[in-house]
Amino acid sequence: MFTGMVEELGRVRSRQGRRFTVAARTVLDGLHIGDSIAHNGCCLTVVEVGDGWYGVDIVDETLARTNLGELAPGDPVNLERPLRASDRLGGHLVQGHVDGVGEIVGAAPTLEVRMPPDLIRYVVEKGTISVDGVSLTVAKALPDGFSAAVVPHTASVTTLGHKGPGDRVNLEVDLVAKYVERLLAGTGER
Repeated sequence: MFTGMVEELGRVRSRQGRRFTVAARTVLDGLHIGDSIAHNGCCLTVVEVGDGWYGVDIVDETLARTNLGELAPGDPVNLERPLRASDRLGGHLVQGHVDGVGEIVGAAPTLEVRMPPDLIRYVVEKGTISVDGVSLTVAKALPDGFSAAVVPHTASVTTLGHKGPGDRVNLEVDLVAKYVERLLAGTGER
């Protein structure tokens, strides 16, 4: 479980097939093989650790459902370690399971994102959404997506300050909204 409070802007160091290595500092503190790190909001398992870098393997399913396959060496990536039980919840509950990929139509500071039609029902004004792993508050629900204010600090320490119209972003909608929808549907599953 994550919070959407990005700890560090890492850089893709290399990419060989499905193996990505990421240059980082902060998230390396106490990092072990088998640990999870969110990359642009997508939870990946660490498979190797080196001096100033670590490696992850990305499976075909993840490449098909996220923007991670578009990353190249040198590209920035939002990094966050999982929430510890003793941590403050500064953002919102984020699983690291990307629900879909949206497209930026208006850059920060007033970020506007077009999103897949099947996710729009989860977007509500003043609700939360994770954009490339960044916890944001929805300023306005739009017919084809949403807008959100990105404060200067967030723009400077995440990928959101580097992205513009046409760029694709990973989206994770509110977890509680998905559970409420499922409960209200009355599927009877146990």
